[in-house]
Amino acid sequence: MSIVEARGLTRRFDLSDPWVVRMLTFRKKRILTAVDDVSFSIEKGTTYALVGESGSGKSTIARMAVGLLAPSAGTITIDGTNLNDPALDPATRTALRRRIQMVFQSPYASLNPRWRVGAILAEPLHAFGLAAGRETARVAELLEQVGLSETDARRFPHEFSGGQRQRISIARALASEPDFIICDEPTSALDVSVQAQVLNLLKRLQRELGLTYLFITHDLAVVATMARRIGVLQHGKLVEEQDTIALFAAPRDPYTKMLLDAAPRLHPASATGR
Repeated sequence: MSIVEARGLTRRFDLSDPWVVRMLTFRKKRILTAVDDVSFSIEKGTTYALVGESGSGKSTIARMAVGLLAPSAGTITIDGTNLNDPALDPATRTALRRRIQMVFQSPYASLNPRWRVGAILAEPLHAFGLAAGRETARVAELLEQVGLSETDARRFPHEFSGGQRQRISIARALASEPDFIICDEPTSALDVSVQAQVLNLLKRLQRELGLTYLFITHDLAVVATMARRIGVLQHGKLVEEQDTIALFAAPRDPYTKMLLDAAPRLHPASATGR
């Protein structure tokens, strides 16, 4: 059963000069189509990966999926509810936002350096009215869930390594008890050895909590072990979509073949994504 459905998802950005400048210089409007009519679905409890080079539209889709950007056209729904439906009442919208969280690419930029870790993790608890009266205990649970200690709640983000900061980011995403987490290149800023630890953590949490992931990456080695199904983006368009094993064994689109050829360490037998 699909929990996430994207249909005809499109996002355009107006890069035009101001109206007065265009009138004086006779320049036309400049519209960039970052995402062009993309459709996909994600089954509950599985990982769907979007792969492509920089500028292919991956992160734009991630921001639309979490509600940070509204689509110019098309819809994205969670359990049949349109995220951008203007008719949604505030209570329904808040409940829907609680179910969707995001782990950002940089663990250095996504955590407030002025806040202690305990305050960072407690913020979503307060925002959604969760764990009332037992915030401290819940923060300790979240830290232990991602392999850290409850004493780490008293420390600041700069006191941790990159891998530990990303664990804190994952704990923050878990605080609202979500069903769906968007992972926007969550390991690209980490060392290779630390990447494996974070990926293993994400897979364990998925098994234990039944989480659904949208995994954004340019690294095919990552999706080989993480994703059940892969969509390949090029210039904002979805050029190929297959189950992971099938895509690695027999890519259909020349662009997909190029991406695979650029990662010679991969082998179809290694593609065992959830």
